[in-house]
Amino acid sequence: MPNEHFDYVVIGSGSAGGVVAARLSEDPSVSVLLLEAGPEDDDDMIHLPAGFSALFKTKWDWGYETTPQKQLGGKRAFWPRMKALGGCSSMNAMIYIRGNRADYDEWRDAYGAEGWGYDDVLPYFKKAEGNTRLGDPFHGTDGPLHVEDRRYNHELSQAFVDSAVSAGFKPTDDFNGAEQEGAGFYQVTCKKGRRWSVADAYIHPNRERPNFTVRTEAFVQRIEMDGNRATGVTYRRGAVSETVHADAEVILSAGAIGSPQILMLSGIGPGAHLREHGIDVAVDSPGVGQNLQDHPVSGALFYTKNTTDMAEFLSLGNLLKAQKAGRGPLSSNLAEAGAFFRSRPDLDAPDLQFHMVPGGFYDNGLHEPVRRGLTIAPTLVRVNSRGHIRLRSADPTWHPEIEPGYFDDGADLDAIVAGYDRLWEVVSQGPIARFIDEPWDPATRNPTHDDVLETISRLGQTLYHPVSTCAMGTIEGSVVGPDLRVHGAENLRVADASVMPAVPRGNTNAPAIMVGEKAADLIKESR
Repeated sequence: MPNEHFDYVVIGSGSAGGVVAARLSEDPSVSVLLLEAGPEDDDDMIHLPAGFSALFKTKWDWGYETTPQKQLGGKRAFWPRMKALGGCSSMNAMIYIRGNRADYDEWRDAYGAEGWGYDDVLPYFKKAEGNTRLGDPFHGTDGPLHVEDRRYNHELSQAFVDSAVSAGFKPTDDFNGAEQEGAGFYQVTCKKGRRWSVADAYIHPNRERPNFTVRTEAFVQRIEMDGNRATGVTYRRGAVSETVHADAEVILSAGAIGSPQILMLSGIGPGAHLREHGIDVAVDSPGVGQNLQDHPVSGALFYTKNTTDMAEFLSLGNLLKAQKAGRGPLSSNLAEAGAFFRSRPDLDAPDLQFHMVPGGFYDNGLHEPVRRGLTIAPTLVRVNSRGHIRLRSADPTWHPEIEPGYFDDGADLDAIVAGYDRLWEVVSQGPIARFIDEPWDPATRNPTHDDVLETISRLGQTLYHPVSTCAMGTIEGSVVGPDLRVHGAENLRVADASVMPAVPRGNTNAPAIMVGEKAADLIKESR
């Protein structure tokens, strides 16, 4: 297909890119090409909520690893990222969290991202959302992204919520309403008990549009530049490389790892770093790949008694029940309940989140438990540490260097240790205490500060929320402006989690979808 032209070429079909492409194709006068490096999302395990970790380290996973992390005992952290239509919305734990009002107001006030304050972005969250229980003023009910209460709750999850309330947490049935703080059950991006990804919500329903072309297994090698102007995209399908032309714009939505890597391979990034790899510099942009943030998490595990473990429910009967009716324990997203809270009372918003799993979930769920257990994982959602993405080669098939800098800022470590302290208050009282047989890790009922640090060193990992490597704003180091145009380049925008100037307080799939919705409107307005 030589010399193909489209008005818009969107790179990446994930939580933002799939939204941008589908929304742009609503205008029948424009042509849109959506490129996805992975295959179609046609595996049954993708659509089974409890099966998400079974996709890790398979053909569906990019399988990234970080540099050795000194605060994690020198180990490399495993970073799974989905390689299929829908991107990580086809692999995540489906928790629907937007973050805190303070996050978006900070984007506007501290980073110069005008138009991205909470009151500005709330309409885009609502536009995307089709919530089956909650409505105005904070929720949408007729958007394409289905959001529902989970159809299965393990008794341990209810016991956790009741115990958290007993320990002083406010009960909540909406983490995305007027207040984020409290303990309760998570809503999920599912439809009738089945995963509802961006592919389900935005891409598949619109693929019959004659102006909307979706190409899977299209591995992008670079954006074609004429000086500082983006003119098209070169990608490989099988053994053949093809170049398509973008007559209006290229929209890069390859995520917090892929987007800075593709920019640098295309000559947009820190000039000296690009020259080290023999890449001609089209736009010297020092901020590309910098400012990497992620939510680190480390679980506390307990052996349980007088109850069950989610691993016990892996049976053909439960599999069929989940696949056919969206019911039963395998319709669980595993992290059924949680809480948001502050490590110190003087903070203006929560900096910690609990994820509660009625089973022994550690090391990304890659281990079969040998005994019944439960996991409660303190997660740092207000992150001070910063890392980076850098090229290791000019060959686009090489994974880049990923340095998240977990807990490099001592305040981050202090906060998550405070999360463990709060966790022990929860499990020592209320209904959950009667289900706990003995601690598993830390293996003591009264862990010392050093015990907790040792557990964090061994069990610390990603919560799968990398952001900020193409940060938006008008301050020094920003890569894109509030209109998402790449500073110094023409006809090129970035729209995904990489543009978030700072990581939101909570799971990042819903914020990435919001970015896609707002990006589509910004592009339409400029046209």
